[in-house]
Amino acid sequence: MIIETIKSPADVKRLSLEEMKALAAEMRTLLVRKVSCHGGHCGPNLGMVEATIAMHYVFQSPEDKIVFDVSHQSYPHKMLTGRAEAFLDAGHYDDVSGYSEPSESGHDHFVIGHTSTSVSLAGGLAKGRDLAGAKGNVIAVIGDGSLSGGEALEGLDWAAELGTNFIIVVNDNQMSIAENHGGLYRNLEELRRSNGTCSNNLFRAMGLDYVYVDKGNDLEALIDAFRRVKDTDHPTVVHINTLKGKGYAPAEADKERWHWSAPFDAETGELLSPVTAETYDELTATHLLAQMKADRTVCAITAGTPGIWNWTPERRKEAGGQFVDVGIAEEHAVALASGIAKAGGKAVFGVCSTFLQRAYDQLSQDLCINDSPATILVLRGSLTTMTDVTHLCHFDIPLLSNIPNLVYLAPTNREEYLAMLDWSLGYKAHPVAIRVPAGPTVPATRPVQTDYSDLDRYEVVERGKDVALFALGSFFSLGERVCRLLEAQGIRATLVNPRYISGIDTRLLDSLTTDHRLAVTLEDGVLDGGFGEKIARHYGPSEVKTLCYGAKKQFVDRFLPKEFLAANRLVDTLITEDILGMLNR
Repeated sequence: MIIETIKSPADVKRLSLEEMKALAAEMRTLLVRKVSCHGGHCGPNLGMVEATIAMHYVFQSPEDKIVFDVSHQSYPHKMLTGRAEAFLDAGHYDDVSGYSEPSESGHDHFVIGHTSTSVSLAGGLAKGRDLAGAKGNVIAVIGDGSLSGGEALEGLDWAAELGTNFIIVVNDNQMSIAENHGGLYRNLEELRRSNGTCSNNLFRAMGLDYVYVDKGNDLEALIDAFRRVKDTDHPTVVHINTLKGKGYAPAEADKERWHWSAPFDAETGELLSPVTAETYDELTATHLLAQMKADRTVCAITAGTPGIWNWTPERRKEAGGQFVDVGIAEEHAVALASGIAKAGGKAVFGVCSTFLQRAYDQLSQDLCINDSPATILVLRGSLTTMTDVTHLCHFDIPLLSNIPNLVYLAPTNREEYLAMLDWSLGYKAHPVAIRVPAGPTVPATRPVQTDYSDLDRYEVVERGKDVALFALGSFFSLGERVCRLLEAQGIRATLVNPRYISGIDTRLLDSLTTDHRLAVTLEDGVLDGGFGEKIARHYGPSEVKTLCYGAKKQFVDRFLPKEFLAANRLVDTLITEDILGMLNR
């Protein structure tokens, strides 16, 4: 195989055009093979094979610096920069991350996993180059879907002022994760239709030079375009028209489904382990769709990720104008939800925990200062749902629970979640966020409350003495297991379902001081700034000691959940051991 001879981009430069075409076919075969066994981003990488080969044929990486936006299309780049073994040998599949990673190679310049970043990051590299009086090309690669993000537009708006070499490759496959949304995509369509010649040109309007490549999966056309812009003395956009999922029929036919995939049968495209149990994502979409049909003021909002809460194309069509996809623009989504709520609508913004970080200012300023009664559904919030360092969902509790006016709730089961969601739609006093449990739904084993307007009132599920466990949200079952282990040691603990992440039940906490010596908090997130610290701070002046369980504040990458939990002592036996030690038992 040709790919086995590629140890660096220098080896690509020695290939003939026909050899590069053969290399592209080999790379696609390896991409499908690895993703089918391992899971990963499929469509974005398949569509970028020729463009990546052409860039490494023309440019001189790493002296010429290539920055991939999101970097979920960087697998071909990794193959050509000394990391092909991670795609050739299943035993080495985990040697590389799914995103650009400087610790792997000098050809990667940033750890990137969130979108709309490459133009600004690469612009910084170009400015730094100029300040140092250095040479070399700087290339930002960005997909058309990422252009809807505010940071991308800010970077493009500034780029012309750089006034020196800066190349922005816009990979236009007519898709975000799902379909694109927003007015700028009409201009991209017009540019494609006119072969890049129409006078209405977003990029030229921002002061950038412009080159269009209609055949964005054609090596000759790409090499010619990259040669034309190499070593130029001004910022230029190279707009390439590519096919997402190219070379794998299922991915070409259903681009949304194949943006990312769990392991699948490469021959049929069928998932190897399809989800059969009801999930909270599925529950949310079906429940909200029913609410929409009953109430035309209910509006669901997504920021380019409808699939993470199971808003399938069919459901989106059924919801019509009551489902809004703002593109990859979390900031806009939060402010939009605030505006809808102020106008009397019932806005529900569903967003992955890791992506909500991008909208902190809007949460604070546009939503909470204005006390707009919108609902934010925080999806995948957990220590173990996503393990790539760029996608950690560990930090939403300290981020959200410390914003004034925001009521942040943590349901423990299916029925409690639905009750909280329904309540939030009618609650008008404050904005409400709900930390949606991850994974299969858990049925209620006790009656659930339906009105949460009396804020910060915790539920005492079991009343004991000496030890009180405050088991938050998805860690409630962990608290139940610890209670059973303590019971086996002759200790009947109090088990509390806090429900409210953003406030403390001072009345309950004070009442427990009469017959409790130890408070134990369990939260599925980082400890610093989290829920447990609120309890510990309250009990600080009292005789009640506090043990807080969660994760250390750190960036971790591609960890094994079971080992990670054990390292943070988030295991029932270890917690029980610590409690017994505190009680001198």
